[in-house]
Amino acid sequence: MFRGLLFEADAEKLRQAGIRVGSDQREVEARLLEEAMAPFSLDLRNAALQMARLYALLYCFENAVRQLVKERLQEKFKADWWSKGVPQKVQTFAEGRQQSAQQDSWLEGEKTDLLGFVEFGHLADIVTSNWEDFTDLVPTQRWLKQRMDELEKARNFVAHNRLLLPSEFDRIEMYVADWNRMVGL
Repeated sequence: MFRGLLFEADAEKLRQAGIRVGSDQREVEARLLEEAMAPFSLDLRNAALQMARLYALLYCFENAVRQLVKERLQEKFKADWWSKGVPQKVQTFAEGRQQSAQQDSWLEGEKTDLLGFVEFGHLADIVTSNWEDFTDLVPTQRWLKQRMDELEKARNFVAHNRLLLPSEFDRIEMYVADWNRMVGL
């Protein structure tokens, strides 16, 4: 055990000096992805890689919005943020989805965070129902609703494995960049 600790300390010194130690996770992931996709045609693999970039962007965006909503509501309502800050129809929807997920015990993953069971479109509903807590970040409710509606449509397209055109990539990237500027990311 002591040798392991010494090695980690030495390895950290090397990392700080800019020397790579150990395997590069990106290289490992790239190899695993390449192996998994090998049986499929080149056209399918290329389309999948294009969409993977967009999926990753939408994944980060959606979860950053969820995190921001939760943080703002917790600041205001403390431990009661869910019951006081989330509209009743959204609560009912999320709680129903959570129950279904818990009944599907074979499906592993996060099942405790109720905000994770809220649909993408509900996030805008939560923000607008707590508008005074988001006016310093979002210019208008109309701006928010328009962007979130368009992003939700694109998100659902991607989630159902449909290929988007490059112009749609540009729109999504622009909307996410706009949001990031507004919230200070």
